[in-house]
Amino acid sequence: MSSLTPEQLSQVEQWAAAGATLNDVQTRLKNELGISLTYLEARLLMLDVGVRLKDKPREQPKPEEPAPAAPQDELAEPEIPDEDESPVDVDDPQATPGGSVTLTADQITTPGALISGKVTFSDGQTANWYLDQFGRLGLGGAPQGYQPPKGDIPQFQKQLDQLMQRAGF
Repeated sequence: MSSLTPEQLSQVEQWAAAGATLNDVQTRLKNELGISLTYLEARLLMLDVGVRLKDKPREQPKPEEPAPAAPQDELAEPEIPDEDESPVDVDDPQATPGGSVTLTADQITTPGALISGKVTFSDGQTANWYLDQFGRLGLGGAPQGYQPPKGDIPQFQKQLDQLMQRAGF
């Protein structure tokens, strides 16, 4: 990996300040300065020289407007779920909306994982979770064939997303 002269470093800092991505910096190093680096080498170079690239702002989801309330009519027909939707069986604890899901991150990450931690589902069952370098989520430490309550899954996903953002992923 090559090192940059002060003039080249100044140029890279200007690119970064202008909002260039790592890919942009890599391309401009090659085209404008004649320095050919792999993506990983460019990333390591940015870390070595202390150049921080600006994060692109995430698009904020638009808040959904509540649907207007339909008048309650005694003669109204019962609502029939779409074919894609499966009705929730209120007697089945696995199908009811989730209760309390607790998610924590490990202080020392599980080997082979980018981030890991523990989760306690609303039924009291605990499991270990991890996210590997390919972005695959895994659960372990629960009994063979265990399925968390269906209502807990969206809560788990939301909490995992928040935890990952706080951790810088």
